Amino acid sequence: MGTDYQQARSALGARLRELRLRALLTGAQLASALGWPPSKVSKLEHGRQTATVDDLKRWTTATGTPQALNELTSRLQGFESHIRSWRRQLANGHGPVQETWNAEIRRTATIRVWEEAVIVGMLQTPDYARHMFLSYTRLHGSARDIDEAVRARMRRQEWLYEPGRRLHAIMWEPALHALMCPPSVLAAQLDRLAGLIGMDTIELGIVPLSSSLKVPTANGFWILDDRLTITEDWHAELWLDDEESVSLYATVWNALRESAVYDADAHRVIARARSALHRP
Repeated sequence: MGTDYQQARSALGARLRELRLRALLTGAQLASALGWPPSKVSKLEHGRQTATVDDLKRWTTATGTPQALNELTSRLQGFESHIRSWRRQLANGHGPVQETWNAEIRRTATIRVWEEAVIVGMLQTPDYARHMFLSYTRLHGSARDIDEAVRARMRRQEWLYEPGRRLHAIMWEPALHALMCPPSVLAAQLDRLAGLIGMDTIELGIVPLSSSLKVPTANGFWILDDRLTITEDWHAELWLDDEESVSLYATVWNALRESAVYDADAHRVIARARSALHRP
């Protein structure tokens, strides 16, 4: 968990503790009033658990400080806008998460993306996307709204056919071989990738395994109009809108781009992966 995020969560916890002490309540008394285990009060106050908006409402009511709710909610939104835990995001399934992405993409003209392990989402076939959502549903134990999520991801691809849009996508060659789906599904996915080469709204680059790298491949990320970078880890998605972070990811993307091949060379790498699916 990022240092800035943890500091912000700890600061929120300190403020909650201050409100409790002003109300002359012990942690056990407040927990009893709220119907919580005492450990929850302790975790919130020491920054070891992130409060929900409902937690904040109940806390301010129990401590007689409803006027502090707006301040606390603003603090929470401030750091949760940067680190969005999968547990929270997927509480209502994958569909709403995809629609959040769709809204952000709709107001974007230029996208730069790097993927090291899977096919770029905006270039996925429905079947490939379905298997991706299935794997993450099993991992996170989230709601199985897979069809809704696939439809939302496919709607996002309409962006590729609008004038003035530009997707600059780079993938590492292993993403073309990863069998996160049946071979037949991956074969159709690779055929789609090959067919997209030369489309005027898409620049598709592949970094072959044989390429020299200036930076480690690390994790995938998206840069939207030089205003926002979105990347993810197993526990959360990071939405970074500060100039320093966006600039850093742009530097990484440009370094990876220097190792990529395009056009006919990219087509050959894709064809090689496609042929490998038929080897015994």
